[in-house]
Formats: sequence, structure tokens, C-alpha cells
Amino acid sequence: MTLPFETAELPTGILAQLSRLVGRVLAPNPSAFTYTGTETYLIGTTELAVIDPGPDIPEHLEALERAIGGRPVKAILCTHTHRDHSPAARPLAEATGGRIIGCAPLTLMDDGPRADAAFDADYRPDRVLTDGEQISGEGWTLEALATPGHTSNHLCFALLEENALFTGDHIMGWSTTVVSPPDGDMADYMRSMQRLVERDDAVYYPAHGDQVDNPQRLARGMMGHRKHREGQIVRHLREPGGAAIPDMVKEMYKGVDPRLHPAAGRSVLAHLLDLKARGVVREQNGLWETVAA
Repeated sequence: MTLPFETAELPTGILAQLSRLVGRVLAPNPSAFTYTGTETYLIGTTELAVIDPGPDIPEHLEALERAIGGRPVKAILCTHTHRDHSPAARPLAEATGGRIIGCAPLTLMDDGPRADAAFDADYRPDRVLTDGEQISGEGWTLEALATPGHTSNHLCFALLEENALFTGDHIMGWSTTVVSPPDGDMADYMRSMQRLVERDDAVYYPAHGDQVDNPQRLARGMMGHRKHREGQIVRHLREPGGAAIPDMVKEMYKGVDPRLHPAAGRSVLAHLLDLKARGVVREQNGLWETVAA
């Protein structure tokens, strides 16, 4: 997370045509975590796909139906199942006849501390896409790209006809994403970022923030940012007595909206768990310290 949240005066509920095949409708759910709101994308001209239908808000569903304008909807795709992304899938499917296709339901197999309210427990896809699977409609082809890290079930979707990638929350246009254990995993996130660095996408369409016209540079920069954070953490832990996560957050995230500090602490924990798995750090009674070489 790199930017403070500021309410932006952007039009919600209006279809903005970004390219020949890509339209966008902004949902009215701005917050410190969603920025100006969730961006729902409409793909196609005659037969449509909808990516990240967003929250189940009546005004947003009405706006999507207006934007669709009676055109057939072949697929409603979700990048992941946080509640600002997938809850509108079912009512939109009922209104349009489109099938819910995309990420798998998130099944929590652990009993660790987490914010379950962030997940959409009612998400039930008609079809789950795996890495490399494609779905196509008139004039468009979307390919699933598995990008775990932010969540274990996160997918990006590549629009092959325009060399574009819909990045969900894996890469956002305004901030780095939260990686919150135990489902969020920093090692997975970095591997997923490397996959994107090695691609040749011309543009990213994130679920929050502006489109990204220099995608590889941004992806490399975000990887560098995470490595910088890791270095900060290790330096903190070299101090005698180790350090607790809240103290690290206060020092490392100076100038960041304090409302984001709890989420920042989850990303710091994700780094620590990755470092622990690599034998670099250890934890005792809530204090973390480096492991002597």
C-alpha cells in the first residue's frame, strides 16, 4: 500500500468505453480498501462477458443492466471472491441468463485468524476455470491466468484480441495489494508477479484504479517494492530483542492512511511467514527476530 485514500469525484453507474472491446462501469463502493470503487468490465460488442460484477448493490446492478442493454451475456467472470468483487454475480446471472464462470469458491481449510466477512460465502460458479483455460464469444477470447497471492483462488483474465490483462486485485492502479495470511501468501504472490513480468501484455485493467499502460514496468516496480519491504523488516529484526508487527508497521508505513495500518500488518506478517519458511527469521511470544547465521 503506497497511497492514502481520498474520495474521488468519478462518475459511477456510467459505461465508459475504453477500447473497441472493453467497457467499464464503476460501482458506488469507495473506501480505504477499494479506492474509488470496484470497476466492472464488459467485454465484447454484441455478445458480452462481464468481469468482476462487483458488490450486490441495487444501483450498480441497474447500471450494469443498462450498460448491457439487452445484449446476450455469455459469461460472468470473477477474479476472486472478496465481497467487493463477486456478490453481484448471482443476481446479474438471474437477470441476464449469463453463466458464472471463473475462480473457484474459496474453501478455508485452516482455523487461523482472518476476516471472514471479506469473503463471499455465497459464491457458486457454474464453471471453474483453471490456469490456461479459455472462454470465447463473438469477437473475443479470454484466457485464465492463475495468480495466487492476494487470495489463493485469484485469477487474472487475458483478452487475447487486444493483448490486455484484467488483473483484479493482484495488480491495482492505485496501490499495492494486501496479502493477508493464512490464505494470502507472499511467496505465491511473488511467483505470480514474476509470471506477469515475463508476459508482454500491452495494458492492465485493474479492479481498482486507472488502467495501466506500462504494465511490465509497474509489475517490476511492485516486485521491487516488496523486496524493499522485506529488507526493511530484516533490518528491524536485527535490533536487540527483535520487534513486534505493530511497531514495524508504525515505522515502515509512515504517511500511509492509519486506517490501512491493520491491513499493512497482515502484509508484514505475510513477509515474516515467507522469511520464516526460508529460515531467515523466527517468532517467540509475539516478537520476531533474525536467525543467527
